[in-house]
Amino acid sequence: MSVARVTEISSTSKKSFDDAVEEGVKRASKTLRGITSAWVKEQKVTVKDGKVSEFRVNMMVTFVLDD
Repeated sequence: MSVARVTEISSTSKKSFDDAVEEGVKRASKTLRGITSAWVKEQKVTVKDGKVSEFRVNMMVTFVLDD
Protein backbone atom coordinates (compact mmCIF):
# COMPACT_ATOMS: atom_id res chain seq x y z
CA MET A 1 0.00 0.00 0.00
CA SER A 2 1.21 3.50 -0.73
CA VAL A 3 0.13 6.87 0.56
CA ALA A 4 0.33 10.00 -1.57
CA ARG A 5 0.10 13.69 -0.87
CA VAL A 6 -1.07 16.50 -3.13
CA THR A 7 0.42 19.98 -2.97
CA GLU A 8 -0.33 23.10 -4.99
CA ILE A 9 2.44 24.98 -6.76
CA SER A 10 2.56 27.99 -9.04
CA SER A 11 4.94 28.41 -11.97
CA THR A 12 5.55 31.08 -14.60
CA SER A 13 7.13 31.29 -18.03
CA LYS A 14 7.65 33.97 -20.64
CA LYS A 15 7.28 31.32 -23.41
CA SER A 16 4.04 29.36 -22.92
CA PHE A 17 1.70 27.51 -20.58
CA ASP A 18 3.41 24.24 -21.53
CA ASP A 19 6.79 25.67 -20.57
CA ALA A 20 5.39 26.91 -17.25
CA VAL A 21 4.17 23.35 -16.51
CA GLU A 22 7.52 21.81 -17.47
CA GLU A 23 9.46 24.31 -15.35
CA GLY A 24 7.12 23.83 -12.39
CA VAL A 25 7.46 20.04 -12.40
CA LYS A 26 11.21 20.30 -12.95
CA ARG A 27 11.60 22.63 -9.96
CA ALA A 28 9.25 20.62 -7.72
CA SER A 29 11.28 17.48 -8.50
CA LYS A 30 14.30 19.07 -6.83
CA THR A 31 12.45 19.13 -3.50
CA LEU A 32 9.73 16.46 -3.76
CA ARG A 33 10.57 12.80 -4.35
CA GLY A 34 8.20 10.36 -5.99
CA ILE A 35 6.13 12.76 -8.11
CA THR A 36 3.59 10.67 -10.02
CA SER A 37 1.34 13.28 -11.62
CA ALA A 38 0.31 16.90 -11.88
CA TRP A 39 -2.83 18.57 -13.14
CA VAL A 40 -3.26 22.19 -14.09
CA LYS A 41 -5.86 23.81 -11.87
CA GLU A 42 -5.66 27.32 -13.29
CA GLN A 43 -4.05 29.26 -16.12
CA LYS A 44 -3.50 33.02 -16.23
CA VAL A 45 -1.58 35.48 -18.33
CA THR A 46 -0.06 38.85 -17.54
CA VAL A 47 -0.58 41.48 -20.21
CA LYS A 48 1.79 44.40 -20.73
CA ASP A 49 1.37 47.01 -23.48
CA GLY A 50 -1.33 44.91 -25.14
CA LYS A 51 0.81 41.76 -25.35
CA VAL A 52 1.07 38.64 -23.22
CA SER A 53 4.22 39.05 -21.12
CA GLU A 54 3.94 36.05 -18.80
CA PHE A 55 2.14 32.70 -18.58
CA ARG A 56 1.22 31.37 -15.12
CA VAL A 57 -0.13 27.99 -14.07
CA ASN A 58 -1.33 26.76 -10.70
CA MET A 59 -0.86 22.99 -10.48
CA MET A 60 -1.73 20.22 -8.07
CA VAL A 61 1.28 17.90 -7.82
CA THR A 62 0.88 14.36 -6.45
CA PHE A 63 3.80 12.55 -4.86
CA VAL A 64 4.09 9.25 -2.99
CA LEU A 65 5.28 9.46 0.61
CA ASP A 66 8.32 7.45 1.68
CA ASP A 67 7.76 4.46 3.95
